[in-house]
Amino acid sequence: MQGLRGLAWLLAFQSIGEVLSRGLSLPLPGPVLGLVLLLAGLRFPLVREPVGACADFLLAHLSLLFIPVGVGVMTHLTLLAQYGGRMLFVIVLSTWIGLAVTAAVLWWPRPKPRD
Repeated sequence: MQGLRGLAWLLAFQSIGEVLSRGLSLPLPGPVLGLVLLLAGLRFPLVREPVGACADFLLAHLSLLFIPVGVGVMTHLTLLAQYGGRMLFVIVLSTWIGLAVTAAVLWWPRPKPRD
């Protein structure tokens, strides 16, 4: 029951974010605004505990969420055969660029502490 309340909270925050995004013509997508609102809502145990239970359930069954993606790939095998090498190259390159940027940010020179 706690997990269902958590799912209801997640859907409520996403819906509120969508209403704000469309109603105020904001340049951010509704789910992003919903996540920002959820971040603020997680400060309260009324929201945090059910969302935590829902998150535990979703993480335990995360592999099931990849089945629709696998089916989608299987329905487009001709495109995968045609563009697969290029897509693999772009995925590997973008992963390496992301890792390099992350490493650069983490190792950014900081002022040395004074002794």
